[in-house]
Amino acid sequence: MNLTPLLAVAAPSANPASNWITLGLFIMFVATTVAGALIAVNTVRIIRSVSGLALACVGLAGLFYFLHSPFLALMEILIYIGAVCVTIIFGVMLAEPDEPAPETHKRPYPVIAPLVAVVIAAGIFGGLAKLALGHKWEAPVAKINDGSVAAIGTSLLSTYSMAFELISLVLLVAILGALVIARGGRTKE
Repeated sequence: MNLTPLLAVAAPSANPASNWITLGLFIMFVATTVAGALIAVNTVRIIRSVSGLALACVGLAGLFYFLHSPFLALMEILIYIGAVCVTIIFGVMLAEPDEPAPETHKRPYPVIAPLVAVVIAAGIFGGLAKLALGHKWEAPVAKINDGSVAAIGTSLLSTYSMAFELISLVLLVAILGALVIARGGRTKE
C-alpha cells in the first residue's frame, strides 16, 4: 500500500524532511480528532463529553488547515467550538441539579459492542482505502472558485442570502426553544 500519491496531493514538496513533517502533522491532527471523539463517546459526565467533542473539532480544524482550506478551519473553530460552548451551557441548564452523578457506568455488552464497532469501522475504512488507492487521481484542470473569504462572503450575501437568513432564524428559534424548556422546569420560590 503506497500512500505517497495521497500525501503528495495534500502537500507536495521536493524536500524529504518536509514530507516527514507533513506526515507528522497529519498524524497529529488525526490522533487529536480520534482521541476527542473517543472521549466524547466514552464519558458519562456531560462536561467531559462536550470537552471531547471540542477536542475533536480542534483536530478537524487542523485537518482542514492542513488541506489548504484556512477558511473552513476558521469556521470549524468559530462555529462548532462556539456551538460546543453553547451546548455546555444548555446541558448544564437542562440537567437536574438534585441528581447525583453516576459513580459507575455499566454497559449491557461490555466486550461485544466495542468489537462490533471496530469491525464495522475497519470494514468502512478498508472499503474507502481500496476506493482511494484504486482511483486514478488527476490534477484538476482549473480552479473555478479560489475559495477565498471574499468570494465566499460575496456568494453568501448575494446568491445564497435567503438560505443564510433562514439558517439564522432556525438558530434563533432553537435558542429560544432551549430557553423555554430550561425555564419551564423551574418554579418561583
